[in-house]
Amino acid sequence: MGNRLKQIVLFFLVCSVSAQVQEEVNPPSNIKTIIFKGPTEDQFPVVKLGERITLEFDDLTANEQDYYYKIIHCDYDWTPSQLLKSQYLAGMDNQRIIDYENSYTTLQPYSNYRLTIPNENIRLRVTGNYVLEIYNMGGDLQFSRRFVVYKDLVQVGGVVRRSRDFNFLNEKQVVQFSINTAGFPVVNPKKEIKVAIIQNHFWPTALYNIAPQFTLGQELIYRYDKETSFFGGNEFLNFDTKDLRTTNFAISRIELTDLYHHYLFENIFRNDQEYTFFPDINGDFVVRTLQGDDVSREAEYTKVHFSLPYTNEIGLDNVYVIGKFNNYTIEEENKMTFNEEEGRMELELPIKQGFYNYKYVIEREDGSIDLNTVSGNFHFTENNYLVLVYYRDFGEFFDSIIGIGSVNSRNITN
Repeated sequence: MGNRLKQIVLFFLVCSVSAQVQEEVNPPSNIKTIIFKGPTEDQFPVVKLGERITLEFDDLTANEQDYYYKIIHCDYDWTPSQLLKSQYLAGMDNQRIIDYENSYTTLQPYSNYRLTIPNENIRLRVTGNYVLEIYNMGGDLQFSRRFVVYKDLVQVGGVVRRSRDFNFLNEKQVVQFSINTAGFPVVNPKKEIKVAIIQNHFWPTALYNIAPQFTLGQELIYRYDKETSFFGGNEFLNFDTKDLRTTNFAISRIELTDLYHHYLFENIFRNDQEYTFFPDINGDFVVRTLQGDDVSREAEYTKVHFSLPYTNEIGLDNVYVIGKFNNYTIEEENKMTFNEEEGRMELELPIKQGFYNYKYVIEREDGSIDLNTVSGNFHFTENNYLVLVYYRDFGEFFDSIIGIGSVNSRNITN
């Protein structure tokens, strides 16, 4: 192969690698309780340029090993942008996380790590999609998390309506919104502006590439029905282990062996039940404990036991317990097993003390994930929707975020 041909092949190999979509990578089993947030309690940072984001996680090996962080800037489709690091970062990444402490008087020892951005080593220069990556001292990627940075340059307003599709009247919610570009120069909105709509910060069901339906003065109008619709799902199930020794509405009994074991009451299939409003935090979790003042270091890890009746709807498919606490992952660790004697699916998970939302999902034989067969779909369900507005001017090398909007289905209209 000639040198010129080798150069061309190498160029395309580099391009194909760099263009890979930056999916979130979930951690190995020793890393737990990844808390990643901005100024609000929502554990997905959506921050204005210059605002602080915080990452916190535990390493159950408790040997104070070194971890390092890197930051990747991405375009609208979550592929790495063409910007150089010096163009989107002021300072240097690939720095060691120096803020960490060991747990105090816990049955399960762990090391707790904290990282804030911006810090003395680094700050972000531009808006857009970002990925934060955490590496161990051997240079192996341990996990990664997405976050977004924006400026308030356009205004976004919206409502959530009941679907007008007769087939999904009682199951779907529709997000309708408008973008007011007054004071911001937009020449060709259909080419320069893109939007993404995310339900409860859950990226796998996010909607992309939706053009404005029409323009009214300086407003871009999105009044679709099918194109901006989501299944409503149901309110998340929850439990609270802040008090290690006391049962409550969700916990049937507690045992103490190597760790505390919290056995939850058996859940049921809710897809054939009437919808009942029960306040949740849309899949999120909050670490808290009554056994200490420093939640990060004094909260215990307990073994939480989940159970669900086996039915024909499950068949030979796999059932998983998911929530923001495990980043909605589908892995062996949170896969339920069948207890033939009891006739039910069971799972035991080590989880740090606190208040947690969770739900059951089914992985079908074809590999598809059935999110709502166990919980059901209802248009009444309270969900939060985030609208991200991206902008790329002619000749620009990256997608910036010029505005966000947040709407809730609590006051859904027909």
